[in-house]
Amino acid sequence: MCGICGFIRFDRRTSEDDKRIVRNMNEKLLHRGPDAQDVAVFENIALGFTRLSIIGLENGMQPIYNEDESVLIICNGEIFNYIELREELKNNGHTFRTASDVEVIVHLYEQYGMEFLNMLNGQFAFALYDKRKRKLFCARDQMGIIPFHYTFIDNTFIFGSEVKAILEHPAVKRDVDLTALDQVFTFPGLYSPRTMFKGINSLENGHYLTIDDDGKITNTEYWDLIYPEGEDDEDIISEEHYIDELERLFERAINLRLRADVPSGLYLSGGLDSSMITMKVNQLAPDARKESFSIDFIDSQYSESIYQKLIAKEGNAKLNQRTFFYDDIIQRLQHSVYHSECPIKETYNTASLSLSESVRNKNIKVILSGEGADEFFAGYVGYRFDKMKAMNISKNNGYSAEDELKQKLWGDRSFFYEKDYTQFTTLKRSLYSSEMNASFDEFNCLNHPVINKERIENRDVLRKRAYIDYKLRLVDHLVSDHGDRMAMANSVEVRYPFLDKDLIEFSTRVPSGLKLKDFTEKYILKKMAARFVPQEVFNREKFHFIAPGSPYLLQKNIEYINDILSYDLIKKQGYFNPDEVERLKKLYSQDGFTINAPFESDLLIIVITFGILLDTFFSNKTSESHMMKAFS
Repeated sequence: MCGICGFIRFDRRTSEDDKRIVRNMNEKLLHRGPDAQDVAVFENIALGFTRLSIIGLENGMQPIYNEDESVLIICNGEIFNYIELREELKNNGHTFRTASDVEVIVHLYEQYGMEFLNMLNGQFAFALYDKRKRKLFCARDQMGIIPFHYTFIDNTFIFGSEVKAILEHPAVKRDVDLTALDQVFTFPGLYSPRTMFKGINSLENGHYLTIDDDGKITNTEYWDLIYPEGEDDEDIISEEHYIDELERLFERAINLRLRADVPSGLYLSGGLDSSMITMKVNQLAPDARKESFSIDFIDSQYSESIYQKLIAKEGNAKLNQRTFFYDDIIQRLQHSVYHSECPIKETYNTASLSLSESVRNKNIKVILSGEGADEFFAGYVGYRFDKMKAMNISKNNGYSAEDELKQKLWGDRSFFYEKDYTQFTTLKRSLYSSEMNASFDEFNCLNHPVINKERIENRDVLRKRAYIDYKLRLVDHLVSDHGDRMAMANSVEVRYPFLDKDLIEFSTRVPSGLKLKDFTEKYILKKMAARFVPQEVFNREKFHFIAPGSPYLLQKNIEYINDILSYDLIKKQGYFNPDEVERLKKLYSQDGFTINAPFESDLLIIVITFGILLDTFFSNKTSESHMMKAFS
């Protein structure tokens, strides 16, 4: 894992000043790559690279070139099946200079053009330049595990692993994207191509850009999650067949993600998914050194320590357990927003940040995590609600405003995702300022494209929810601001066996009835887990930890949070209604007040972390000036 950045000018060649600019951009990414840094400036191109050395330790510095140096690449991430690809390319006459996994990309491009992307099993974001064609190609992996951001301004294409690098370019303006802010309030989180910065885009997962010599940018989708159409039919092949194939792919996914020239570790929550990974790693490598890392919460009702210790013992892994005190939230909240580059809806990111600190303190750079199983194997309560609803269908002769909105969003007026958006729109508008409400229809995220409805048309309800969860919850929230950003803040690379491309594509063919059977969430995963995971874990109820939110922070009377929520500052900034913020502060500060998560939104934590975002990235401008730009 590394950091990449750079720009390509279309009006002139690069200069010494451009070298200074790209070095400044690169410095903002040192947490992603503390082991080595360098820039390459030639023709009209400036590239920056920070390296976290994991594979090819001696000679893996980038850019990496093909044989005649007509093609070069800077890449953030890993190509897990590089050994197999390397052998194939050697048989086709290609010569390798390094031991780096990334080098296969330049030779695959020579051999196949950009058609090679789906040959990659990995997590990656790269910029590849073809000197002969004078074209830049930028791609993001199938699941969007690795971030890639870009903008085009003043005849210059500018990109970076994180927005903070792009902001170092003097041509880039800092203005809030109001639709992105509305996305954070409305959906699980921010989703591509939006970022919180107006005019700066996040490349969608499974997409690549082509930037021609004249500055024309083409965005191409090369992969998406495609579920079969029609009703589910689980009787085609035996249950045992699906379990066997799932375990085969799971084993392969783990073996590929253990490829590294440095030690790897394991995140161990005590839940099913991380336990499956730990136990399978021990099965595949019983004699290998295994370090596991977990968070234990001071509140006994949230502690999973008993299960963490059980799996660590059974999986022959040393357990590094860190107790997370709620005051740690206060200490890490600003740091968390800085690395997320967006407001956050709940404070669990701070626990993730603490966890990656533990990993780095042990000098471990690679960690395996269980993210992704819930979205692809019906692991959330919403899947059960859908099934209950299907069993109790009642005729609805009316056609409400909410039905029309569901039809617009999902192409299905009967599909419920998370909340009643009509009611929530009223709630949001009461929180937004009068200036915001005057232009609400323009930035309202429900008036902008959400998902490609063709991908869920004629699919059963479980597959429909799975696709929406994958797009709105998993890609840019759970594996981006919650995963990559919180780990790379401490120079740790997270790898996700459940997000293996081949395993995910197989999951689309698993009948829905084997994912949710007799209201058992993740049924097929539990059947597989029964083969190698202790019964105490795969039979336990799913555990939901809700990190303390703004009510806790208000009760602690923290100075910087009081300042962010002050009536005068809220009014001056112009985003929120100061009277409504005051009302919420009084409500949330009441003794015994709780937010019924996940069914109710913690509105004030978004206001607080948005205020931190403004202080962090927009403090060099007056509130009035960037508010006016946001509305323009």
